[in-house]
Amino acid sequence: MIYLDNAATSFPKPEAVYRGMEGFVRSSGANPGRGAHRRALEAESMIGDTRRLLARLLGAPRPERIVFTLNATDGLNMAIKGVLRPGDHAITSVLEHNSVSRPLNRLEKEGVITLTRLEVGSDHLIDPDRVAHAITPSTRLVALTQVSNVTGTIQPVGAVGRIVRERGALLLVDAAQSAGAVPIDVERDAIDLLAFTGHKGLLGPTGTGGLVVGERAAIAPWREGGTGGDSSSPVQPQEFPHRLEGGTPNVFGIAGLREGVRLLLERGVETVLPHERGLLVTFLRALKDPGRFSWYGADRALAERGGEGRVGLVGLNLSGFAPAELAAILDEQFDIAVRAGLHCAPYAHRHLGTFPQGTVRLSVGILTTGEEMRRAAAALDEVAAA
Repeated sequence: MIYLDNAATSFPKPEAVYRGMEGFVRSSGANPGRGAHRRALEAESMIGDTRRLLARLLGAPRPERIVFTLNATDGLNMAIKGVLRPGDHAITSVLEHNSVSRPLNRLEKEGVITLTRLEVGSDHLIDPDRVAHAITPSTRLVALTQVSNVTGTIQPVGAVGRIVRERGALLLVDAAQSAGAVPIDVERDAIDLLAFTGHKGLLGPTGTGGLVVGERAAIAPWREGGTGGDSSSPVQPQEFPHRLEGGTPNVFGIAGLREGVRLLLERGVETVLPHERGLLVTFLRALKDPGRFSWYGADRALAERGGEGRVGLVGLNLSGFAPAELAAILDEQFDIAVRAGLHCAPYAHRHLGTFPQGTVRLSVGILTTGEEMRRAAAALDEVAAA
């Protein structure tokens, strides 16, 4: 099989991730912080080690303020619903995943907040000046993706972050598509809240993720329960990470995530983007007639700039085929896995003009090879010529 759906989840995982999970499950699979015996202490130590590795990767100065969640969706909901108050104003963009759009839309619909959704230009980039002009005295939160899961464009979060901080609001960044591929530094880029998932670029298993909580962000806990530490308090403890980590964590998943993050730190996250962009350029060059396909500007970005400003995903369409039909042909006839449809980002597809059917998205990972991209190009050539 040729797997080109890494924007949904990375597959296969590196062997170190599988070994890390199995080794922990077999030897130290106790409940962290829920006892003083050796197995529980080993589990707590493993989780602390994973926080420290993530802090290095994400430029977070205080590892204890990295809260483990189920995924990026969980972290985004935790941030949005924990920060916004009645009467607040929030800003987002048309590029957002439903994990950002839906909680904000509901709060707006219920009259809790007012919401501004920013358009983007033909380059699929959020203009920091538009953010600046949209901020009002009641703006509490700006919630934006760092990388669009539809267009693959890397957004200028650092420039936005500095503007948002100057105006006294908070910046929430959705790093579901960027963590593990794009170098991230929450301090440098003035990011107050950063939600990430563990099962995509960080190479870990599903059911893992987290939220980096900066010093300026005060979040009300929305999941309350046991923390394994101060059990005497009648309410959730104030200190991090326990303030936002009620209940037993996904210990086995975090063990796998640790190995994925360790691998990225050893390899150097700065090596990932050149690898991914090179694969997309290989794919484009291998096509006999790229002009048969609709690229939404991606072909020019790849041909003229080598994919600069993008991560390793591209959306395309072929005239005469619905995206779902083309994806099914690739799967059933060529054993190539891609993703078709709206990619949980309907506003982004309205921006592209591809709503309601969407596009066919090909997304690569660190284990994808150039030969696989050439075979994918040959398959598409064959379908286009039929």
